[in-house]
Amino acid sequence: MTESIFPIIILNGRPAAGKSELLDYLRKLPDDVRRSRFHIGQMHEVDDFPMLWTWFEEDDLLQNRFDLPRLHSTPDSYFLSVEMWHLLIERLSLEYAKLVRNDPDLHQTHTILIEFSRGSEHGGYRDAYPHLSDTILDNGAILYIDVPFEESLRKNRRRFNPDKPDSILEHGLPDSKLERMYKAVDWAEVTAENPEMVDIRGHRVPYAVFHNHDDVTTTLGPVFEQRLEDTLGALWQRWTQHQSNQHK
Repeated sequence: MTESIFPIIILNGRPAAGKSELLDYLRKLPDDVRRSRFHIGQMHEVDDFPMLWTWFEEDDLLQNRFDLPRLHSTPDSYFLSVEMWHLLIERLSLEYAKLVRNDPDLHQTHTILIEFSRGSEHGGYRDAYPHLSDTILDNGAILYIDVPFEESLRKNRRRFNPDKPDSILEHGLPDSKLERMYKAVDWAEVTAENPEMVDIRGHRVPYAVFHNHDDVTTTLGPVFEQRLEDTLGALWQRWTQHQSNQHK
């Protein structure tokens, strides 16, 4: 793995926290700027939202076109089992494994960004993280975008385009569903023991928090850029030190 870029970033935060906007900003940067300022190579994103939305679409087709039982979700789009949330994480791990199988040198040029949100109602990060593969946990670092629920609710309302419910940048949830599923999150509890590392199945994974209570991801600009550079710089130091300690 190259010494100048993260191989894997696990990107977390409430819905509408700013994850998609942050990724869109990074994606549009010249490769050399993204690498030198943010330690991010060429980007390959693995997001559980398209997987989740496909399940909902398939269930609607099964029910409405074939008069068959739904496989994953209720008619109002709640999962039939909490294990479906964990299956999505297993799917993210599988997609990552296929990427590096097909291109063993991928990390020489690319950072893989693995994106998902988890609320306490469906197990939280405490239940989600253990479903990430050993390879991801050994080589990844977590970037958490922190916003209060009220900010998530405001931005979720603003971005929702009913004509594009499957869009990464324009999807949204009804207020009642967002409150039920994401008002309570367990990030603070999961990371309470250590301000820099989280223990997941015996793997110590570095993390850093991008504070977005003032919504710098909507306007972008110098404040956003400096905060992102500082946050990823701190995460890079933690990750490189951890990698050095692992290989002593």
